[in-house]
Amino acid sequence: MPQKIKLSELVDQIRGTLQQQFAGEVFWITSEITNVKPQDYNRPYRFITFIEKEGNATRAQINGVFWSSALHQIDEFERITKQSFVSGLELTCKVRVSFNNRYGLQLEVLEIDCSYALGKIELQRQQTIDRLVTENAATIKSVDGQFITFNNSLRLPDLIQRIALITAPNSDGQRDFNKEIQNNKHEYAFAVTEYLTQIQGDNAHLLILQQLKLIEQSKEQFDLVAIVRGGGSQTDFKPFDEYELCRYTAAFPIPILTGIGHDRNTSIVDLLCHQHKTPTKVATYIIDRNFSFEAELIDLKERFFDRVKSLMEEASSDLKDMKRLVKSLSPSAILNRGFAMITINDRIITDPAQIHEHDTIQTVLRNEIIHSTVTKKSPHERPDL
Repeated sequence: MPQKIKLSELVDQIRGTLQQQFAGEVFWITSEITNVKPQDYNRPYRFITFIEKEGNATRAQINGVFWSSALHQIDEFERITKQSFVSGLELTCKVRVSFNNRYGLQLEVLEIDCSYALGKIELQRQQTIDRLVTENAATIKSVDGQFITFNNSLRLPDLIQRIALITAPNSDGQRDFNKEIQNNKHEYAFAVTEYLTQIQGDNAHLLILQQLKLIEQSKEQFDLVAIVRGGGSQTDFKPFDEYELCRYTAAFPIPILTGIGHDRNTSIVDLLCHQHKTPTKVATYIIDRNFSFEAELIDLKERFFDRVKSLMEEASSDLKDMKRLVKSLSPSAILNRGFAMITINDRIITDPAQIHEHDTIQTVLRNEIIHSTVTKKSPHERPDL
């Protein structure tokens, strides 16, 4: 009968063989990662799985581990690349082969090459932008490095009242936006309809897209759409670089304001819509726009009444001038200047043809009336008078 050994003895032999074979060696590998679970801060390590596929088939797979000395590499990766450490990423890592009696064969991660991830992210981003411009010429144009889209060319209403808000439920973005809108110092009232959905993570772009379609189909005539996020990871903006969401927002018929909550990074959706940095800044912009409209109305009102006052003063002055003119042409004013009026039976005579010989006439002077009988009419010797 073959000699029996304990499992631990066999495992020790395997570990020893591997240590002897790979002693002191490190390797740089490029691989997709999967089985990435949230960090358990009670454990000083984190497991992942490296996987290589060929079509739909798995060609190679091995477990990986970040021990406590390398956990900071994950934080550094998220900080530099501005994306979350999740399943589906393709990483370039420095690893060494290790064997643990409990966990078995695994690759111990020593370092992540962030430059590779950054290059891949930027390449994917640029490919998305190129595709957007090429396939959507009617709604997206690139001019001198700026994007002119159907959506960001839409003129915002001077007065904003009805807002469709896309945000995550119970998020900081939702609270910040609503707090600013509801407690504005001008006491403006807004009708905000919330379309709550997942804003970050896998398939978030499809969920946001679904909410935009609901808004477009709504009978409510919204003045604008606000897409805001906040309170989550400051690295996961990938949904806002996805082609389908970008294409749809660029052609959306209602102005879209973005407040995705980052100061130094700009998503593709930001470039295609009306960009603002944070939920609070989106709300502040809306309030300030309404205030500008109110200020213009007040200024218009003041200028209107000032103009009316000016016109009335001009009309009053003209009326006084006309009154003086009329008064200067009145019979009494004419008589006071030494002229006389001729009347027949209290009717003022303006045409000499109305006077005949033997008519009794009255010559009205300033203080007296002279009664006369016409004995003769003759042409005026001074026709120039």
